[in-house]
Amino acid sequence: MTNTKKPEVISDYNGYDYKKIFWEDADRKYEDHADRMAIRKLLPKHMKNFVDIAGGYGRLADEYLDRADKSTLFDYSKTELQQAKELYGDKVHTKAGDIYDLPFKDGEFSTLMMIRATHHFKDMKKVIAELYRILEPGGVAVIEVANKRTLPRIFRYATGRIKNNPFDHTVANLTEISKNGFYNYHPKYIENLFEKQGFKIDKVLSVSNFRSQKLKKLFKTKTLVKMEDKAQGFLAPVRFAPSIYYRLIKPSDK
Repeated sequence: MTNTKKPEVISDYNGYDYKKIFWEDADRKYEDHADRMAIRKLLPKHMKNFVDIAGGYGRLADEYLDRADKSTLFDYSKTELQQAKELYGDKVHTKAGDIYDLPFKDGEFSTLMMIRATHHFKDMKKVIAELYRILEPGGVAVIEVANKRTLPRIFRYATGRIKNNPFDHTVANLTEISKNGFYNYHPKYIENLFEKQGFKIDKVLSVSNFRSQKLKKLFKTKTLVKMEDKAQGFLAPVRFAPSIYYRLIKPSDK
């Protein structure tokens, strides 16, 4: 008999105003622009049936609503989905559920996106399998992954300030950030999971390359965004940014 026990939910945003507290009240304009810039580069210009996985309140909905014939927003938090409905009404369908057991049919979507979510997931292998399952053959997945091998973490490790080795392929559970776990992944580890599942890696971008409070004090957001635009493709091969974006293709049936 197979073990059907699912990994625990890492973060429950029910009752938490993620929109106001995390994005509006904090200095994250640069990060928001960086995410949007990458999405515009990676999502298809036209999509039949699109789903934003772990999309929260629909922060990035403006980047896909005009491209998709039908858009669905999936999240665990009903609070976030209610906010999305208040913002976008019938422009987007909403669905609540479990990331490890997505409430969608096999091959239901032509395109999917999952941004700023992987750090909450204990079992990325299971998540990737579910994303692959709901994507139609020939479909496109745009997935952002929290990277453990960033330049600041390499420096802190080299100077003995942190114990998590940014160079090994084990998953980093950063309990200093969250007592319930906050997961970062080595690019080679996550790329191996993608390829073993059957995905083809079509394009990679390095995102939020200048995420630093010191840089934000030195440069205006507009300047950082211009630098980011040039860096996303140029720095992609070294995989040192906090966020690594992947455009994946599910091969067509033969």
